Amino acid sequence: MNNLFSNIKGDKVIWATTALLAIFSFLPVYSASSNLAYLYGDGSTSSYLVVHFFHLVLGFCVLFAFHKIPYHYFKGLSILMLPVVVVLLVYTIFQGTTIDGAYASRWIQIPVVGVTFQSSTLAAVVLMIYVARYLSRITEKVVTFKETILPLWMPVFVVLVLILPANFSTTAIIFTMVIMLVFLGGYPVKYLGIIVGAGLLLLTMFILTAKAFPGLLPNRVDTWASRIENFANDEDTEADYQIERAKTAIATGGITGEGIGKSIQRNFLPQSSSDFIYAIIVEEMGLIGGFGVMLAYLMLLFRIVIVATKANTVFGKLLAIGVGLPIVFQALVNMAVAVELFPVTGQTLPLVSSGGTSIWMTCLALGIVLSVSAKREEEIKLSEESDREREEENPLDILSEAI
Repeated sequence: MNNLFSNIKGDKVIWATTALLAIFSFLPVYSASSNLAYLYGDGSTSSYLVVHFFHLVLGFCVLFAFHKIPYHYFKGLSILMLPVVVVLLVYTIFQGTTIDGAYASRWIQIPVVGVTFQSSTLAAVVLMIYVARYLSRITEKVVTFKETILPLWMPVFVVLVLILPANFSTTAIIFTMVIMLVFLGGYPVKYLGIIVGAGLLLLTMFILTAKAFPGLLPNRVDTWASRIENFANDEDTEADYQIERAKTAIATGGITGEGIGKSIQRNFLPQSSSDFIYAIIVEEMGLIGGFGVMLAYLMLLFRIVIVATKANTVFGKLLAIGVGLPIVFQALVNMAVAVELFPVTGQTLPLVSSGGTSIWMTCLALGIVLSVSAKREEEIKLSEESDREREEENPLDILSEAI
């Protein structure tokens, strides 16, 4: 055990918070998956718990492996992986998977093992690394908008356009995070308005095309429109079923909750173990549990900012923020949806919701953040060893070097 801990590098608070969220996740996943067990299984939730356990184990293996990679290697990896994720996204689009008649081609099946994988989550991480790499290269330069179109914005918009048909919420989150990262990276603010305008124009063109040719993307734009209309409309309709059940669960929980495993709304709330797991947490553990989960993500945000601040290179700073901030942002969006501050998005609660892809990509991103932190620790350790060696030298030698 001591040997294991000695191989763990990087920010210990991030390690501890990640582990606590993962351990905590077993309670709501075990409880919330009961409706799935009765609808699609034999009534036993044990299989869902076992699957969730293996997802977490594999996730922590990914985290451990990536935190051992020196973070400057990710510069080259992002260039190599960007064409790969583009191919995966194209393949995902043409796979043509539909759910209840609505175009929702988000997953691909990994051959042999038969595991499904959401390619857009991998694309998001790779894209953020790529953007951080580019920004670190121009940090000391004065660039024009024209210079950045092909190397920076073309890959961003290609990835976003390929994700958009099946997943508007993920596209919006990635675009928001990219804009935030380039702003923090010192990209000229006067050009950001052009990019935001171009993004809105492309979205408008996509919606008009989908409306003009409904056979291309069956029901997808209508789904987005109905979610936004339901969110803006104060009247309760049949389409508001999910969010009303979620709010009922939260209201029932009160301060201390109904007790672990005693949720009622888990039997009626669709996606209770993934998209709306936060509502089940509050119902069973009350506002105490809900605020506890929120504080855990805010602690992750705080430590990610600390890691970025202490990094000695611009790429390290931007890398930590670029891959770390979306985790916390996604968590806040998930919680906001549960209390109807946002329209329904389909975003999971990182490390807590069931679902292998979300867990693996969250662990991958945290592994990269820890890699940045580990490099800083290594530099401090080397500096201390150098100082110690100098102290052990003859004082006359030190004096002569100073002279």
